[in-house]
Amino acid sequence: MIQGLDHVQIAAPADCEEEARRFFGELLGLPELPKPEPLAARGGAWFQVGAQELHIGVEANFEPARKAHPALRVGNVDELATRLEAAGVDVRWDDELPGIRRFYAEDPWGNRLEFLQRA
Repeated sequence: MIQGLDHVQIAAPADCEEEARRFFGELLGLPELPKPEPLAARGGAWFQVGAQELHIGVEANFEPARKAHPALRVGNVDELATRLEAAGVDVRWDDELPGIRRFYAEDPWGNRLEFLQRA
């Protein structure tokens, strides 16, 4: 039986590691996890997100995900939006779900990301 979600992987182009560390590590504040040695040569980076992980995986013919996306729960969505906007990231607010304050943004490669805070 399924017990939970272990990780989500999003794709990125080759040589994405520096941008991944800057965006997900520095800007979003996610701790980077060491990749197991057999997988390290593939490139990409892994980050801790609460009890789960976010894996950035290199895809040869990369195309950004415009609809499919991870939704990351945050403690202060307004503060995060301000930080992202100050770094030049486009923040698009969405108020369609009652009791949830959320916005969408894109990672450095154009993948859709959702950030939300429940009331």
